[in-house]
Amino acid sequence: LVAAGLIFSPALAADPTGTWQSVTGESQYRVSYCGDGTQLCAKLTWLRDDARSAENLAYLNRYVVTGAVPAGENKWKGDVAYEGDVYAGSVTMVSENAMKLRGCKGLFCQSMNFTRL
Repeated sequence: LVAAGLIFSPALAADPTGTWQSVTGESQYRVSYCGDGTQLCAKLTWLRDDARSAENLAYLNRYVVTGAVPAGENKWKGDVAYEGDVYAGSVTMVSENAMKLRGCKGLFCQSMNFTRL
């Protein structure tokens, strides 16, 4: 649910902060600047009833993306927490109201798409 890797268009100078929802509607996140003010963090703030598994509830109201550092225009790289593990992740702004999160550990990668609320 929380694997990450957000990718954004290089020509876009969109602000990634705010409230985002997975395109499937099962989760919402609050994205903010953190660290030195250029890093991104994301906190899981809401889960739809059918997404409230023990694994997902463990992340509710906790940061699932921490200290993602700028990695180009509209892209950040950092750590993503998922099912008790930490993955190398990226956040990319695709448009003003769309972002992609991708997380990988070894050969296992997962992506999620989000829309701004």
